[in-house]
Amino acid sequence: MSGSSSKLPVGRVKTAEPENLSLLADLHPPEEGRSGAVWRQWLSSMATDAEAALAAAMAYRDLDSEARERWLASLKLDAPRVDIPAVALYAPLVAVEDDPERRERMISEMDESVQPSATSPARAFVGRCDEGTLVYVLSTPLYLDFVQVLACGVREGIFTWVRHDPIAFIVQTPSQGDLLEGARLELSPIKSVIDDLAATVLSHRRSGRPLPDALNVLGDLLNTFGP
Repeated sequence: MSGSSSKLPVGRVKTAEPENLSLLADLHPPEEGRSGAVWRQWLSSMATDAEAALAAAMAYRDLDSEARERWLASLKLDAPRVDIPAVALYAPLVAVEDDPERRERMISEMDESVQPSATSPARAFVGRCDEGTLVYVLSTPLYLDFVQVLACGVREGIFTWVRHDPIAFIVQTPSQGDLLEGARLELSPIKSVIDDLAATVLSHRRSGRPLPDALNVLGDLLNTFGP
């Protein structure tokens, strides 16, 4: 499927927000006298639509404690009415929840048997542009068929660009043979890519340049795949 237009092109490796911010407008639990059809439609889409899952996380993140409790109460009632795994409903919220007690409650609601899909293992790719820039892509599983993607360009030990997509549907992410920023991607050992990026972080810092914010996720990846 190299070069497939259905996958994320260069400008679609997102940073932290869904492209269609209007998605957030209706993404709240139904209140008294308000139809819950839109709400349940959103819940159903969260198993296959990365934009919907990310929009849910953003909307929930911006709520106060009381509103979050209403959201979770509504989920408790509506989850049995939508035919998707509980992990699809709760995982995006857990990612932005800072209250330990609420996090534990949400985790307990997830189906323990549901793990990241076996069809979406962690993968790494490397490509080289004509002018010498190395392009790295790291795709790591989140849950179901969702992954997060870190992509960056490196030239002479300096990050020239970095993009982080916190949640994406696996079939819409870069893969073997795709072109990204002019580089043809080839599968590479994850450990090798992690080591290259860790070395680049050091050389980038030595240059006196600030590290791009999108690289914050690299620390977690180093802990997972590093020595």
